[in-house]
Amino acid sequence: MKKAIVFFGLISFLNSCDVLNEASNLVNNSTNSSNNKPSLTNDEVIAGLREALQLGIKNSVSLTSVTDGFLKNNEIRLPFPPDAQKVRDKALEWKLDGQVEKFETTLNRAAEEASKEALPIFADAIKNMSMQDGFAILNGGDGAATKFLKDNTSSKLIAAFSPKVKEATSKVKLTEYWNPIITKYNNAMTLTGGQKLNPDLDAYITQKAIDGLFLMVSKEENKIRKDPAAQVTALLSKVFGSLLK
Repeated sequence: MKKAIVFFGLISFLNSCDVLNEASNLVNNSTNSSNNKPSLTNDEVIAGLREALQLGIKNSVSLTSVTDGFLKNNEIRLPFPPDAQKVRDKALEWKLDGQVEKFETTLNRAAEEASKEALPIFADAIKNMSMQDGFAILNGGDGAATKFLKDNTSSKLIAAFSPKVKEATSKVKLTEYWNPIITKYNNAMTLTGGQKLNPDLDAYITQKAIDGLFLMVSKEENKIRKDPAAQVTALLSKVFGSLLK
């Protein structure tokens, strides 16, 4: 009888060992699985965010700095300046449709021309921007890195971009299409006592061109966030791939 008790006790003990071993294996497998996920440092995240923005700017400039890059893209196309909408309405009333169309085309040509010079300006801004908490931006959702860049560099970018816009407006001869419209409008205002207008076209184009570029960069950033195929470097794959796991 005692032998039987010892025998069954031994079996019970061995079974319990098997259960413990299985539990141990599950824990080890879980730990190993967790360890297989690459750990990220804040410095790596910041480097990855900068790389994503640099890639976004490069791709965006290549899309916008060509003929019709702004004009044929309804998301970023520059319309007639809102402050001068009355001028546009009057010009159309006076059958200056052709002049209005040429003016709006050259507005966008100026933005396209200025965008050719955007890459080094934006790249420098990206290189010099400081981020303390890269994880907060990484986990901030669509466009978070682009928004951070825009919020922290817009004034510097405007100052750097403005001279390029002036060169561009001169190159596409924007004032040749603007002056006849604004001159006729202001002459009419002289007769009627209305308010004359002369909006700063360079400032308008500068702001709209930068806004358009940021919109395109945001789209590129979001693509990198969501599409592994867009994570074209090991760093991008490590940083943004962590969001997909």
